[in-house]
Amino acid sequence: MLQFPHISQCEELRLSLERDYHSLCERQPIGRLLFREFCATRPELSRCVAFLDGVAEYEVTPDDKRKACGRQLTQNFLSHTGPDLIPDVPRQLVMNCTQRLEQGPCKDLFQELTRLTHEYLSVAPFADYLDSIYFNRFLQWKWLERQPVTKNTFRQYRVLGKGGFGEVCACQVRATGKMYACKKLEKKRIKKRKGEAMALNEKQILEKVNSRFVVSLAYAYETKDALCLVLTLMNGGDLKFHIYHMGQAGFPE
Repeated sequence: MLQFPHISQCEELRLSLERDYHSLCERQPIGRLLFREFCATRPELSRCVAFLDGVAEYEVTPDDKRKACGRQLTQNFLSHTGPDLIPDVPRQLVMNCTQRLEQGPCKDLFQELTRLTHEYLSVAPFADYLDSIYFNRFLQWKWLERQPVTKNTFRQYRVLGKGGFGEVCACQVRATGKMYACKKLEKKRIKKRKGEAMALNEKQILEKVNSRFVVSLAYAYETKDALCLVLTLMNGGDLKFHIYHMGQAGFPE
């Protein structure tokens, strides 16, 4: 079972962790979620998060609906009469955004306001977050994240297929129950075929991939006999499968 350590075990991690707002509160999924939970406890911070979410939605809104979406954002978060006015916003910048919105709602209309909002959150609110129970929970997650991954982390299930260096089987993380595909590269086969560089390249490429449509690397570990790459399991097939094996192969000319 997944079990958090006592917070006293995380003190070394607390001291060594880089205190960077964008890394801890934006780029790391668990940190982002916990910072947002912290912001939800204070109305002025909750409004900032809602504004950032609104801007993200505005940026992907279709062109014909973008102006209406921008007006709603301006009315709710940037107007003195709005219900969710965000703090520390220069009025001249708001006026410029309003004028540009009426002229033509471009995608980066709220870019400067987004930067200022993150700048506001990264000072006093971020310092308060670092002293909160939410950051303690983040440290506990980071401690768990740093524990070594071994074959005992997973339950192994049936074989899904075979490759040049070994087989691929279904596996399940014992702590979370999430399913993956485990690709086992047998060391003897790798050495016999001089495939060490290729195996390393495969791992490095897979760990850089971040897409819902392409297989990516979740874990990597080794046993006495094999190098194991634990990959995202795509029940319906990945993008390559749909292009070349569903209907007519490839793209239309």
